[in-house]
Amino acid sequence: MSRRPDEGGTPPEPPEGAPGGLFARLDIPPVWALAMAALSWLLDHFLPLSEADSGWAGPVLIGLGALLVLWGAWHLKRAGTPIEPRHDPKVLVRHGPYRINRNPIYTGMVLILFGWGLWLGSLGAVLPAFLYMWIVTRRFILEEEARIRRRFGEEGAAWLKRSRRW
Repeated sequence: MSRRPDEGGTPPEPPEGAPGGLFARLDIPPVWALAMAALSWLLDHFLPLSEADSGWAGPVLIGLGALLVLWGAWHLKRAGTPIEPRHDPKVLVRHGPYRINRNPIYTGMVLILFGWGLWLGSLGAVLPAFLYMWIVTRRFILEEEARIRRRFGEEGAAWLKRSRRW
C-alpha cells in the first residue's frame, strides 16, 4: 500500500517502529559482509594485485570466524538480549567471548572475510575485510557503544574501556 505525499510534496514519515524501507531492512552487518565477500570475489578476478597460495589459512580462518559468530550469538540469546543492531540491550553480556572482545560476532565476520580473501588467493580479495571493519564501526558499533553507556552507565563505560572493539 503506497502513501500519498502531503501538501508539500514529500511523503509522510513512517509510523514509529515501522521499517524504513528496503535499505533500512537490509542495512545489517551480515548483508554488508555478503557484499564485501562479493567485492572480494570481484577484486580477485579483476584486480588481484598479487597472487598467493595461502594453503589452509583461508579455510581455517573461515571456520574460526564462523565458530566465533555462533559463540557470540549463543551468549546473547542465552542472556535474553537482542542480537540485532539498533536495539537497546537488556543485559550487559560480559562472559564467554565478551570478556575480551565486545563485538565477537562482527570480529567473526571479519575473520570469515579475511579467510575468504586468502582462500581466493590474492591480495585484492583481502582488502574488503578492512572496508567491512570501517563500515561496521561507523554504521553500528559506535551507536551500540553509546546505547551501552546510556543503558548501563558507569558499569557499561567500564566494560567498554576494559574490552577490545576488534
